[in-house]
Amino acid sequence: MGNYEQYGICVDKQKFNFCAAHFLIFEDGTREELHGHNYHVTVDVEGELSGGDLVVDFIPFKPMVKALCDELDHCMLIPAQNEKIEYELREGNVYLSFDADRFTFPARDVRILPIPNTSTECLARYLAHAMREKIWSDFSDVQLTRLKVAVSESPGQAGWYACSLQRED
Repeated sequence: MGNYEQYGICVDKQKFNFCAAHFLIFEDGTREELHGHNYHVTVDVEGELSGGDLVVDFIPFKPMVKALCDELDHCMLIPAQNEKIEYELREGNVYLSFDADRFTFPARDVRILPIPNTSTECLARYLAHAMREKIWSDFSDVQLTRLKVAVSESPGQAGWYACSLQRED
């Protein structure tokens, strides 16, 4: 057995949440009813110990997670990469259609996300990619290697996504 060591942090604060509406598009091409969740986000990062014997300092890291959650709070989430959904922005509104269903939302209340569906797994991937960009720009002095984001739509029910934090040069 080798000398395997791994360090990481987990942030799981009550304030890492967002309340949002959505509907899933199922594999058979149908959709579920429009509804909402009080989502909760948990973030794990792994990496090498850096200055102060920390993987990353909690103090600047937590506001970054909170800010990304806040961007989705009190919004209708629309997956831009779903071929069954059509939407257009016109006169300050988002007009969305799915088969015979038509919806109109004020544009300020909508987040059109670069994902194929609004499942917890896809929301976790979206948040992880946004966090990865922020980590690369705002935490360049640390040596992080892996990021895992979990999104719970209710207690005990979450989807997650993990990715490398190493840049591909």
